[in-house]
Amino acid sequence: MEFIFIHGLGQNSSSWNGTISNLTKIENIICPEVFSLFYGKEANYNNLYTSFVQYCNNSTDKVNLCGLSLGGILALNYTIDYPEKVNSLVLIGTQYKIPKIIFNIQTFIFKLLPSNVFKKTGLEKTKIIKLTTSMKKLDFTNKIKNISCSTLVICGAKDTLNLKSSKYLVENIQNAQLKIIKNTGHVINTENPKELALELELFYK
Repeated sequence: MEFIFIHGLGQNSSSWNGTISNLTKIENIICPEVFSLFYGKEANYNNLYTSFVQYCNNSTDKVNLCGLSLGGILALNYTIDYPEKVNSLVLIGTQYKIPKIIFNIQTFIFKLLPSNVFKKTGLEKTKIIKLTTSMKKLDFTNKIKNISCSTLVICGAKDTLNLKSSKYLVENIQNAQLKIIKNTGHVINTENPKELALELELFYK
């Protein structure tokens, strides 16, 4: 089976390099460039998710999804809609319901940042702002209880904005376990890839 690692909003596929280099027992890892999935379409969540569904459905077997932040939201959404296609789910620093105040602040900050800051993501500044704006109404509160596949929820101890959401996910998803990684913030795959790899190998084992 394939292991699909989905990066976060301010990242690209190379953000998983450190984690993958420490994974010695897992093969068939795929790290898509998330924003290339727009295929020229308007930058909004619906278009991104639709393309992500097509990407995952191309696999003839079940998939193992591992997503961070935006990648976690995509993985969560897909698992809810296509439970028969998901073998396991890993959610890292993931929200099940978009906190509007936080997203409004984030969007405001994005508007202040220079355009070259966004180059490494492969998506222009204006498109990233459109994408985040389109996500404000996402809410999986009433659907996450239907997830039954083996699930690991990971959050950095310093990622205070996502700790509450992580605990809620574990309390409401069947077969879910929570791992808090010490001395680490939100982007665990780049901040603490070695510890993340260890937790993933223990889970997939």
